[in-house]
Amino acid sequence: MSDKRTIKIDDRLIEVDPNLTLIQACEQAGIEVPRFCYHERLSIAGNCRMCLVEVVGGPPKPAASCAMQVKDLRPGPDGAPSEIKTNSPMVRKAREGVMEFLLINHPLDCPICDQGGECDLQDQAMAYGVDFSRYREPKRASEDLDLGPLVETHMTRCISCTRCVRFTTEVAGITQMGQTGRGEDAEITSYLGLTLDSNLQGNIIDLCPVGALVSKPYAFTARPWELTKTESIDVMDALGSSIRIDTKGREVMRILPRNHDGVNEEWISDKTRFVWDGLRRQRLDRPYIRENGRLRPATWDEALGVAADAMKGRKVAGLIGDLAPVEAVFALKQLVEGIGGTVECRTDGARLPAGNRSGYVGTARIADIDNAAMIQLIGTDPRTEAPVLNARIRKAWARGAQVGLVGEAVDLTYDYAHVGADRAALESLSGRGISPETRDKPTMVIVGQGALREADGAAVLGHAMKLAQNSGSGLLILDTAASRVGAMDVGAVTEGGLDAAIDGAEVIYSLGADEVDITPRDQGGPFVIYQGSHGDRGAHRADVILPAACYTEENGLFVNTEGRPQLAMRANFAPGEAKENWAILRALSARLGKTQPWDSLAQLRRALVDAVPHLAQIDEVPENAWQPVEAGALGQASFRNPVTDFYLTNPIARSSALMGELSAMAAARRAPALAAE
Repeated sequence: MSDKRTIKIDDRLIEVDPNLTLIQACEQAGIEVPRFCYHERLSIAGNCRMCLVEVVGGPPKPAASCAMQVKDLRPGPDGAPSEIKTNSPMVRKAREGVMEFLLINHPLDCPICDQGGECDLQDQAMAYGVDFSRYREPKRASEDLDLGPLVETHMTRCISCTRCVRFTTEVAGITQMGQTGRGEDAEITSYLGLTLDSNLQGNIIDLCPVGALVSKPYAFTARPWELTKTESIDVMDALGSSIRIDTKGREVMRILPRNHDGVNEEWISDKTRFVWDGLRRQRLDRPYIRENGRLRPATWDEALGVAADAMKGRKVAGLIGDLAPVEAVFALKQLVEGIGGTVECRTDGARLPAGNRSGYVGTARIADIDNAAMIQLIGTDPRTEAPVLNARIRKAWARGAQVGLVGEAVDLTYDYAHVGADRAALESLSGRGISPETRDKPTMVIVGQGALREADGAAVLGHAMKLAQNSGSGLLILDTAASRVGAMDVGAVTEGGLDAAIDGAEVIYSLGADEVDITPRDQGGPFVIYQGSHGDRGAHRADVILPAACYTEENGLFVNTEGRPQLAMRANFAPGEAKENWAILRALSARLGKTQPWDSLAQLRRALVDAVPHLAQIDEVPENAWQPVEAGALGQASFRNPVTDFYLTNPIARSSALMGELSAMAAARRAPALAAE
């Protein structure tokens, strides 16, 4: 028996899954049905009534296509296929009536509304609206909410589609938004006037079909038709979310999500969305050289000359920062190892096994979370390390998946079984395995970097891999640095890790490595060459500064935490005299007399792919051969999460005034409440 059902939509026969709603069946048939409240990734509300269709042979009134399934349709006469019409006179009249009601109280704000030009209400009003109103009474007005520094509200424009309420409740996992009142007095509000406490809240801006919720930092700065749109990849965490960067002239004006079902669906974190103000602050726009303890501006020729002279005949260590593209990492590795130096990317001390992709990436994909019956978290807080991934785990939990945690007990927005916070809990878990009820179902083990940073990190990884092997689970290593997997792929590692790489080094070449503490020069520390985009910790310690482009200003390859190579595309140009990362290293190699054999990014990528063939498989996740790590003796320590402040994890975020404000607000929320005297 076929599990498909044949129905007729606008005189066209189509086979569809009977569990689909009518609006989904119409989408499959290529017919667009207008909607305001319906969204593919949220529960069905059925309250805007814009998606009305005519069910032939049904009740003599239109039906909401978002709330009716194909299997609920009655067959036609003599067993003929069920028929629905999306453009009949009844449907058009009903939709025009709905539109007239929606516009009764909607203000005439289009000329000053930030949603103008990309507003669903504008688009549908063009198709189903009329050029006059029969309503003569005063329009209703609503008070605006204060949801915090990210989302600006104009609640008089609200049409009560409840998308924001459903998103914050179902996806973000907070319960601060809801609807109160009835009839004309119904309005969306926040509980007790609270600001939103979520690092995914910016997504309600995209979800709002009118201009009721708009971006506060972007307000009144540009119109959508003025912007140049570039599809790229996010580097604020290791998830590699698909994004669109909108620029006006040389400046990034906003960052929006792109749909990618395998990675971020259509959500992005607030840091990804709003960090763009940090792209233009604290920028390094010219080379600098330190003389007599002070940095002075220099020319490129001068700075490269000083850097080359410092590196010649000395032991050099190259450190890879969190935001470096794979091409720059590969070029630095070739340069430093070519003069007898060492290179290291595990700057946080993580004991990731070199050359063992199943040990530093794992065997599971992010999308496997959707079907998992059990997800075991080890030494991680995905809500701060990868908020979009955490939303995916929450979705699996909402469908019935069990979640376990070994590590710090934190609020993950869903219930979980807290196995323990120390190594003993992991050891007992790896011995007995994941819960018996899920033995024959798909399960996952997710290991965070916090579990791998201590001295026994390799043993912790071994026990996690043992747990995954014994329970038949997929393994996912959750990184915090966007550059880490790509750097591991090209072999930018030193036997013994960070300490071995910098031990005895006279010169350190820092490729944006701002999270590493280097001994000061006056205490016998090494000569430091810093190549990066922002005047952050690394630049403060540097003896030579080589200004580089950041992730929106150059084409670059990044490999996300599941091992998927992705391309970040240039959306704007670097300020001042700053250059692309690979070009700086190519110029420096010539000054060292070790000229690298490429003169363009294309030639460099060819050499990179020759050395690491799977990096040519853009947007594909290679299969990783299983190579278990020895489950050695574990220490006594408790697990500590690697990210203590979600908003200030990298130089771009630390340069952002908005991220600083959000960080201060988060700290104030965590502070213990004081009783009134």
